[in-house]
Amino acid sequence: MPIIEVKNLTKKFGDFTAVKDVSFSIEKGQIFAFLGPNGAGKSTTIKMLTTLLTPTGGELFIDGNNVMKNPKDTRRSFGIVFQDPSLDDELTAYENMEIHGVLYGVKKEIRTTRIKQLLEFVELWDRKNSLVKEFSGGMKRRLEIARGLLHHPKVLFLDEPTLGLDPQTRNHMWEYLSKLNKDEGITVFFTTHYMEEAARIADNVAIIDHGSIIAKGTVEELKKQTETNSLEEAFLKLTGRDIREEEVSNGDRMRARHNAFHKK
Repeated sequence: MPIIEVKNLTKKFGDFTAVKDVSFSIEKGQIFAFLGPNGAGKSTTIKMLTTLLTPTGGELFIDGNNVMKNPKDTRRSFGIVFQDPSLDDELTAYENMEIHGVLYGVKKEIRTTRIKQLLEFVELWDRKNSLVKEFSGGMKRRLEIARGLLHHPKVLFLDEPTLGLDPQTRNHMWEYLSKLNKDEGITVFFTTHYMEEAARIADNVAIIDHGSIIAKGTVEELKKQTETNSLEEAFLKLTGRDIREEEVSNGDRMRARHNAFHKK
């Protein structure tokens, strides 16, 4: 039985259909990349999976729980790191971790050990008593990832988890998550704009565009299907959009256009 099963999922906002009849399943212990351009329906789908949005139609199951009928049980089975910050800036790093552990019913002795282990991993143990408002964006991201792992979830949802992290920290994080996936069997569901990251890490990939799944399979299967040599090339052929454009600021876009104009 798949640990995540999505059947004919649809979400409408008024006359606009953000997600259209989406279906896919993920086996326990897989690392699954959910890719698509901005506005394609990725975040809407994740919000429905994690009980933050109610679907207009379709069914969702996580670890045997019907997401809509049993939201409380479903929430205990997953951890999540969103793009948007969700930490309490007025609390310390340790306090943010502690509150999360209490909310999820992690026993104190386990909680204490787990917090130390995770904060050491993300290289924030020496800043455990610092207020989060003093942290850089990258430090906050690392803390959110540590917090998402605290209650030993069966599924970890990561929405752009390495955004704002330097390459060394990104690689370190994926090495840890891969080990966690292998040793503890945690299923990892992630979105990213770093194609090389998805190609290196993911067991399976689904690409969504305009609210519909347009391709799914292993990286090799997608390359073969599109007759391309990399996941990024496959993505471009399927969506017709350059994923890298979404990573740069408007200023960077203007500079790129300026340079391209003067090269003509």
